[in-house]
Amino acid sequence: MAKQLHAQWSSRLTFILAVTGSAVGLGNIWKFPYMVGDSGGAAFVLVYLACIALVGLPILVSEWLIGRRGQKNPINTMTELARQNGRSSAWGVVGLSGVLAGFLILSFYSVIGGWSLSYTVNSIGGTFTGQDADTIGELFNGLLASPGVLLAWHSLFMVLVIGIVARGVTKGLEGAVRTMMPALGLLLLVLVGYGMTTGHFGETLGFMFNPDLGAVDGGVVLAAMGQAFFTLSLGMGIMMAYGSYLGEKVDLLRTARTVVILDTVIALVAGLAIFPIVFANGLDPSAGPGLIFVTLPLAFGSLSGGALLGLIFFLLLTFAALTSAISLLEPTVEFIEERTPLSRVGATLVGGIATWALGIAALLSFNVWGDFLILGLGIFDFLDTLTSKFMLPLTGLAAILFVGWRLDRHSVSNELGLGRTGAIVWHLLTRFVAPIGVIIVFVTSL
Repeated sequence: MAKQLHAQWSSRLTFILAVTGSAVGLGNIWKFPYMVGDSGGAAFVLVYLACIALVGLPILVSEWLIGRRGQKNPINTMTELARQNGRSSAWGVVGLSGVLAGFLILSFYSVIGGWSLSYTVNSIGGTFTGQDADTIGELFNGLLASPGVLLAWHSLFMVLVIGIVARGVTKGLEGAVRTMMPALGLLLLVLVGYGMTTGHFGETLGFMFNPDLGAVDGGVVLAAMGQAFFTLSLGMGIMMAYGSYLGEKVDLLRTARTVVILDTVIALVAGLAIFPIVFANGLDPSAGPGLIFVTLPLAFGSLSGGALLGLIFFLLLTFAALTSAISLLEPTVEFIEERTPLSRVGATLVGGIATWALGIAALLSFNVWGDFLILGLGIFDFLDTLTSKFMLPLTGLAAILFVGWRLDRHSVSNELGLGRTGAIVWHLLTRFVAPIGVIIVFVTSL
C-alpha cells in the first residue's frame, strides 16, 4: 500500500515546541512539584534525572521512529511496519492501545483543565484574597460538588482544544505552541523572579538540589521512574502520531535530547517557582494533589499582589493543560481522518465530542454519580488508574520491544546515525534497560 501523504511539521523547532508542549502539561506544573515534596526532595530529583535518560529517552525515540516510518495513524503504522518486517499484524493492537489511552486520558484531563480555567477566573475576581484555609478548601469542594459548574468549565476547555486541533498541524498545533510555549516560559520566569524575593529561595534550592542519598528507597525510585515515563507523553499514541508528521532529515536522537532537557528544565523551574511561596507561607511541600488547588490559592490570598500572582500561575497552568490536551486528541483525530471520509474538521468534531461526553461521566463521579463504582473506584479514578497503571506502561513497553527486538538492528542504527559504540549502547537500552525499568514500575504499581 502506498503511503498516504501526511502533513509535515514546518521545521524542527516547531516540532520541538509541539512535543515539549505535549510533555509540559499538568504533570510538570502540578504533579512534579508535589511529587518532589512528597518523595524526598533532591533525592527524588536525582533519581528522576537518571530514569528519564535511561528509560524515557529511548522510548521517546522509539515511538518517533515508528511514527515516521509508518506515516500513518498509530494503528495502521504498527500493523504495516509489522508486516513489512515479517511480523504478526497483531502488533497493531499496540497502536490501538495508544490511541485509546490518549482518548481516555483526555476525557478526565479536560475536567482538570476546567478546574484551571475556573481558578484563573477566580484569580481575576480576587476570590482568594484574605481567605483562610477552610474557605479555600470549601471553594474547591464546592466546585467538585456542582455538576453544572464542572460541566461548563469542562465544556469550555474542550471547545478550546477542538478549535485548535481542527485547524490542522500547521495552523492549529503549530500556531498554538508557538504562542503558548513562550508565554508559558515567560510566566514561569515571572513566578521564579517573585520566589527570589521571598527570602526562601535558598531553602528551595537546598530542598531540590542537595540530595540526602539516605532518603533514596524503593518508593522514591519507583515514583521517579513512573514520573519520568509519563511526563514525556509515552504510551499514548501521541509521539507516534507526531512522529508521522516528521521529515526524514530530522535527527531523532538530537531532537529527543533537546526535548528531554526542555521538559526537565521546565519541571525543575516549576518547583523553583512554587516552593518559595510554599516555604514563605509555612505550608506543607508534601501536600500532594491539593498543593495547586488548595495550598497555593491560600498563599496567593495572603500575599501582597497575590491576586496578580495567582492569575499568572493559573494562566500558566491553563496553557500547560491546553498544550497537552491538543496532543492527546491528535491521535484519535488522525485515526478518524484516515479511516473515514470525514475532513479534518469533521474528524476533530467527532473525536472531540466523544471525548467531551466521556468527560461528563468523569466529572459526575465527584457528585451525583459518586456512589457508582467500577472495581471500587469512581469513574474519574478508574479512568486514571486504567490508563496510568496499565495502558501506558504496557503500550510503551510494547513499542520499545518492537523497535529493540522486531525491527532490523542495522536499519535502526543507520536511521539514528549511530556509530558502533552508539549502536551497542542503544540496543542495550532498548532491549534490556528500558523494558526492565518499565516492567518493574508496572509490576510494583499493581
